[in-house]
Amino acid sequence: MNRRRALQSILGGAALGIPALFGTRLTFADVSPKDELEASERKAMAGVAEEFMRKFEVPGLSVAIAREGVFAYQNAFGFTGRDSREALSTSNLFRIASISKPITSATIFSLIEKGQLRQEDKVFGTGSVLGTKYGRQPYAAGIEQITIDHLLTHAAGGWDNGPDDPMFSNLGMNHAELISWTLDHQPLKNPPAKVHAYSNFGYCILGRVIEKITGQPYADYVQKAILSPCGISDMRIGRNKLKDRAAGEVTYYEQTGKDPYEMNVTRMDSHGGWIATPSDLVRFATHVDGFDTSRNILKPETIRKMTEPEPLNSGYARGWRVNQQGHWWHGGDLPGTNGVLVRTSSHFCWAALANTYREAGGDMGEALDDMVWEMASKVNGWRKALGLNSAS
Repeated sequence: MNRRRALQSILGGAALGIPALFGTRLTFADVSPKDELEASERKAMAGVAEEFMRKFEVPGLSVAIAREGVFAYQNAFGFTGRDSREALSTSNLFRIASISKPITSATIFSLIEKGQLRQEDKVFGTGSVLGTKYGRQPYAAGIEQITIDHLLTHAAGGWDNGPDDPMFSNLGMNHAELISWTLDHQPLKNPPAKVHAYSNFGYCILGRVIEKITGQPYADYVQKAILSPCGISDMRIGRNKLKDRAAGEVTYYEQTGKDPYEMNVTRMDSHGGWIATPSDLVRFATHVDGFDTSRNILKPETIRKMTEPEPLNSGYARGWRVNQQGHWWHGGDLPGTNGVLVRTSSHFCWAALANTYREAGGDMGEALDDMVWEMASKVNGWRKALGLNSAS
């Protein structure tokens, strides 16, 4: 998607100067003086957010924006839940769904960088990373040819996120049971490296690779190796039930006919199970953005490999969506949650999270993405950097 073109196409229809209807709470942290926003700019940004919330019936929305690795804007709109009427703050946690994939990818590449893993390593079978721990042998056709890179690029040959997505079946199984069941009962649709098919299950397997290589639980290792060096301490794997949600976690509301609390979110860990604030996600992105080696936690060549378009789909790299303008991003949605994380070629990183999701009335995920681009365009000092002229 050409984000500049998409942004320009919607700017003309945005409502501006809308009264604050949602109990907005604004917090700045480590704001660069050059990026302090005018009251009129903040009001215009809030108007864009509030219009989005009205259109998609969003109870709570949180946004964070950084420029050159420094926070420039953080804001929370609405409420943590419809019943509580507790004002949302920028410290509230949300399920981030598939925005978990860039985090898992960065962890895999940290192991590659250390020489503990290679992109071409085989995943299943004798002599592979996971060996023959999972499923019955001999494996079905193609399984022993799957490599780490096939999983990173969604090119393993099967297990896509369609109606038979393994991650939304057999909810009582743990990781090992589900992987074994899937290897035994869902053969690959294509040979590896032939078709790009977005696969949650592939990233579930990558989580088990991380555990095998490090000898630690997935979340523990990611916290130590990736999140802590980024200054992130409150991210964790989400729980399944409303009564088990973390302190400060929002309540989720479905508009899809599916119950947000009837999924095995904990089992989704490495492909969709993290909970976070937008600020957490921005901190992560600014530490792998490729712009400043002094703050990046991966080497420039590692980041280049991670974000290089894969052969079967020029719009996807390894855990990141990419385009010809040099932007990287990933969206995430589950019943009850929707989010986006963006790193622009103009040295911005931003994230937005909402505690509902709906499929009717337009693509909410694309609209959320467009919303933050439009919010950023309301800051006069950012327009040139974003590639927008004064008439946009």
